[in-house]
Amino acid sequence: MWRFEELRLVELMSRRSGEGTKETRRILDARKILIAESAEKLAPPLLMRSEALMDAGVVVGRIEIARSLRPLLMKTALMAVLASMLGSAVFFAIRIFPLRALRRALKSLFEEKERAQVTLRSIGDGVITTDAEGKVVLINLIAERLTGWTQRDAEGKPLTEVFHIINETTRERCENPVDKVLREGKIVDLANHTALIARDGTERSIADSGAPIRDESGNIIGVVLVFRDATEKKKMEEELLKAGKLESVGILAGGIAHDFNNILTAITGNISLAMRDIKPADAIFRRLADAESACMRAKDLTYQLLTFSKGGAPVKKTVSVSEIIEDSARLALAGSNVRCTISMPDDLLPADVDEGQISQAVSNLLINAVEAMPGGGVITVRAEKLTAGKGDALPLAYGKYIKISIQDQGTGIPPGHLQKIFDPYFTTKQKGSGLGLAICYSIVKKHDGHISVESVLGSGTTFSIYLPASSKEPARKKDSREEPIRGEGKILVMDDEAIVRDVTGQILKHLGYDVEFAGDGFEAIELYRKAKESGRPFDLVIMDLTVPGGMGGKEAILRLIEIDPDVRAIVSSGYSDNLVMSDFRQYGFKGVVAKPYKIRQLALALHNALNNRA
Repeated sequence: MWRFEELRLVELMSRRSGEGTKETRRILDARKILIAESAEKLAPPLLMRSEALMDAGVVVGRIEIARSLRPLLMKTALMAVLASMLGSAVFFAIRIFPLRALRRALKSLFEEKERAQVTLRSIGDGVITTDAEGKVVLINLIAERLTGWTQRDAEGKPLTEVFHIINETTRERCENPVDKVLREGKIVDLANHTALIARDGTERSIADSGAPIRDESGNIIGVVLVFRDATEKKKMEEELLKAGKLESVGILAGGIAHDFNNILTAITGNISLAMRDIKPADAIFRRLADAESACMRAKDLTYQLLTFSKGGAPVKKTVSVSEIIEDSARLALAGSNVRCTISMPDDLLPADVDEGQISQAVSNLLINAVEAMPGGGVITVRAEKLTAGKGDALPLAYGKYIKISIQDQGTGIPPGHLQKIFDPYFTTKQKGSGLGLAICYSIVKKHDGHISVESVLGSGTTFSIYLPASSKEPARKKDSREEPIRGEGKILVMDDEAIVRDVTGQILKHLGYDVEFAGDGFEAIELYRKAKESGRPFDLVIMDLTVPGGMGGKEAILRLIEIDPDVRAIVSSGYSDNLVMSDFRQYGFKGVVAKPYKIRQLALALHNALNNRA
């Protein structure tokens, strides 16, 4: 579009009537500032005509056209000598024809004035014109705003002084656009990743191009530059890039969930088995219990990444917020040189939340506080009840809430960073991913809560989480030594990981079951068929949902139903966001257990499936 407009401006100055009469043209804006003029000079006397350029009834400039009368006067004198008797008649006759030609030329020019004025007024981008030496001739209002230079200040200045552009990547000064246009002699797009440094130091991303201005002989007499502010466009592109990174996180989390949770299943299972043989009073028991909890939290890590990147809704249940805070503090601060003080009322209300997600949010804030005090210090955690009302400044619906505050004694956060602190990938740490606080923000918002931050440089930072309180009673937390439900029967375990088959087999034998194993769906189907034909069928099948390179549980259950419509099967997977896991009955399963699982969880799933319980 702008190339076309630049060419039209050049064409307007270069166009001449078909009569070959020499003339000069000048175009001025409403401030009588010269926009363009012909380079040729005409000998006096001159005949000049000036007309206003209008746009919607408003004068936006003037056009002037001049012709020399010298050729006309010479013709008049010659004819007077040769035909003195007809002098008067000839004189007037000769004057009429050139004037008519001039009028036709002016009419032709004025027919183009509408196009010229539309071009001038419709340019919403910055426009700067220079002479052949690169000195500024014209700078329009948009260019004034973007560069910070007025027409009065910029006129006659070298373009490089007014139009200061650098490469955004290298931060080096870009080539003078006039030099490039004069060298190539054509319309050119200037360098990508260009930033314009305004007179006051403001930096803007711009897109720009330049074109030569030629006279009627084709000589370049100047350059016109057209540029636009591309800052918002660049920001949008950066946001799309961030969104792409976030999607990559989701793909990565989904890809590692299977292997990661299989490993955790083996670790968790063996820890649970080891705890069966240790007395609760033993110090090792406490260490194993912490290790078991850490494994379950590690499972939550992949789940949180999937939730954050794919927008998954939290799976809520009524829980004790005080227990979440205490457990998170114990695990997050283990091995650090930071001390934690916790202040909570005895009657702190419970909350309907996704326990894993809220634990992750609190842990992230605690870890952030620890990292803010590399030399050690005290973290103060407070929990309290409050009621949000219409007059409050907090963006919360009316009701009862639980406020969790986590305060550190670090160096604080600069004011300029506070507005970006919850943005994905924003971090001031060399090894930080920039996802920790963004995950906190996402989790809290999905719980209809609010998160805020206050910081004073040199005094520390306080993060506050507001969660809707619940009037329901939280479920009783089971003791780690509580005996799981035992049973009997013949169980077939199908899993592609040997370590998972091994630990699951040990757990099942510990619970009183007989166990056989299959590495994929095909092997499981064959073993199930043979057992049924032999009269010693399996009472239940535990099936891994996904088997890379083989048949997984989703396909295998359909084959088993064909063999035995009454087959009982439990689906197991580390892909917590898979539809089969959340709606297992629709796919033919009687139960579900997510990896990694504790002995009690597996025992309960087996008991319910074998007894047709929900």
